[in-house]
Amino acid sequence: MKSTAALLILFLPFTLIAGPSKTEPTNAAEAAAKKEAALAEVAVKYQAWVATLTPPHQAWEKVLQENLGSFYLPLHKQDKVQGRVNAWDFVEDDPALPRVLLIGDSVSRGYTMAARKALSGKANVHRAPANCGPTAQGIEKLEVWLGDGKWDVIHFNFGIHDRATPLADYEKRLRQIVDRLAATGARLIWATTTPVPDTTDKKYTAAPIVERNAVAAKVMAEKGIAVNDLFTAITPNLASMQNPDDVHFNEGGYQFLGGKVAEAIGRSLATPK
Repeated sequence: MKSTAALLILFLPFTLIAGPSKTEPTNAAEAAAKKEAALAEVAVKYQAWVATLTPPHQAWEKVLQENLGSFYLPLHKQDKVQGRVNAWDFVEDDPALPRVLLIGDSVSRGYTMAARKALSGKANVHRAPANCGPTAQGIEKLEVWLGDGKWDVIHFNFGIHDRATPLADYEKRLRQIVDRLAATGARLIWATTTPVPDTTDKKYTAAPIVERNAVAAKVMAEKGIAVNDLFTAITPNLASMQNPDDVHFNEGGYQFLGGKVAEAIGRSLATPK
């Protein structure tokens, strides 16, 4: 009879040949297939969840489906399937409170929930159904973002995605956007674009944001638009609040920005027209 050691030696090569468990993807195609299957499962659960909603909430989800895009829509669906709140949650208005719209890119998305919480019981805080991107997208999508309701305050920003837009084009488009927003009758608040570092991959540099903030300052002064200077407010705190080598912020940064946004909106609502 062979010893235990001999048996282990005998079967060891077969264990090595067997390789990884069949539950783990062994190549890129299998990994992609698993990812697709997971997304499909989330999509089914999401649609089942949507079917339980009120008609107004279902209508909002349809708007999100048409506008969030291939990056943010799957994230939104995953949140809803797992019961998590996010910036694009349906807001059921309290008719006794003013309605506020936030327009902006991913930084704006990051501070939306903090601003919403800070203004709880004071305002119905909505956000545009998109990562709003550059001014060119703003002109194209503004009617969708504004929807059919009346807005009391619109807090808006365009800048990071316009860093390669020629300054003359940026100014022209920004003026168009301001004029359309002003036509709603809402009080307008322009948020300066938050600082951008010179990233190691050269994707972002600081100077274009400073230049576009200067152009926007001129436009807002001429149009009489209130300014929420987020750039100046957060600059002393970048070391502790901005992600390293990135334009985005950590949770503390978004809480800080959301608080500043809520303060600006509160001042606007308290000021007689």
